[in-house]
Amino acid sequence: MAVNMRLDKNPMPSQEPDVRNQNFLEVALGYTEEQALDEAARCLNCKLKPCVNGCPVNVKIPEFIKKITERDYEGAYQVIHETSSLPAVCGRVCPQESQCEMHCVRGKKGDPVGIGRLERFVADWHNAHCTEAPVKPESNGKKVAVVGSGPAGLTCAGDLAKKGYEVTVFEALHLAGGVLVYGIPEFRLPKAIVQKEVDGLKAMGVKVETNMVIGRVCSIDELMEEYGFEAVFIGSGAGLPMFMNIPGENLKGVYSANEFLTRINLMKAYREDSDTPIMNLKGKKVAVVGGGNVAMDAARCSKRLGADVYVVYRRGMEELPARHEEVEHAIEEGIIFKTLNNPIKINGTDDGCVASMTCIEMELGEPDASGRRRPMEKAGSEFDLAVDCVIMSLGTSPNPLIKSTTAGLEVNRKGGIVVNEDGLTSRAAVYAGGDAVTGAATVILAMGAGKLGAKSIDEYLQSK
Repeated sequence: MAVNMRLDKNPMPSQEPDVRNQNFLEVALGYTEEQALDEAARCLNCKLKPCVNGCPVNVKIPEFIKKITERDYEGAYQVIHETSSLPAVCGRVCPQESQCEMHCVRGKKGDPVGIGRLERFVADWHNAHCTEAPVKPESNGKKVAVVGSGPAGLTCAGDLAKKGYEVTVFEALHLAGGVLVYGIPEFRLPKAIVQKEVDGLKAMGVKVETNMVIGRVCSIDELMEEYGFEAVFIGSGAGLPMFMNIPGENLKGVYSANEFLTRINLMKAYREDSDTPIMNLKGKKVAVVGGGNVAMDAARCSKRLGADVYVVYRRGMEELPARHEEVEHAIEEGIIFKTLNNPIKINGTDDGCVASMTCIEMELGEPDASGRRRPMEKAGSEFDLAVDCVIMSLGTSPNPLIKSTTAGLEVNRKGGIVVNEDGLTSRAAVYAGGDAVTGAATVILAMGAGKLGAKSIDEYLQSK
């Protein structure tokens, strides 16, 4: 197929904004075969493959795209699956624009190749057409425990299972998938896709134990000493929410984004028959404090529950850390951005519910240590924003439970588990990766850490 030198990438078909902001169905509809072929033809198949270096799991990008141009979609899937355990997930939620696509040569004079959109097309084609379960490898007799079933844990488990290890994944909640099921809304990542990936791991022999809060039900030491696991990988994520510690955060109607999204995504609180309902937001006003992807998810969920939604962020639109695509979608769906504003107090009614939020206007000064311009308060600019609900989306940190129940496990000042270049913790045979180490980051970076953990565990156990 001749190279397509068109400068712009094929747009992603999606639901109309005024339709999608009233349902939880997937927003992006995916490329048609014709669109995928046209987009794949834009790839130059570069000799140096800079896009691969931008991928945390080093997917062989030009190779899988070439398979698409040959209409060998299953072959393309197998190329991706060599290094990535979750193609259908990554094709939807990875920040390709700051990773593989950022390095694409086509991006120098136009749009980069739509690598993420092509990955999604290939994964969806495979899931729709391939009915064969993965082959269970022959066991090598060695047992490994994986704590957490998010992207780091699932990737580690999958890579070890392929090598014949007897892997058991321990998940604290009642459903496997970690942040993929409790954190990311259905309209961005359908849960059936995550379940299919989990089922694929089970077919390869991975055992998944849910409702297992490691550090409470049993400890890391017990896993190794009493249950016979020869190595442990900790991929327990960063689920401890942060708050601003301002007056009024204990009022009814104030949520962490973690709790809000978990209730909606995992417990389906928006359904009338839900066992764990959330406050009725129909006709109410919601303020989401923060500017990251999680804030966009919370704001867009609130909109779908019938609320008028504000995103309150202390820097400007250009400084929003959320993916540009997520911000665009939020604006299209009618969410109002109140940037250069910061809450200083939440005001309540006589019966303890949220009535309003006092904010102060901000202006940007000189860059701080992170390189971003420091927000500073404008004296005398306070104002009240009438709201019924406030969702704090200020980031998360690792839960201290595993540290507090595992002697000799070193953590940093933010609670992240300290590891060396191989993912090994301060405890022998105990490895860690993903948000439990770095704090909240991306799915693909967690997957990269899971791959490293699996590789290091394999080398360690083979050397014993």
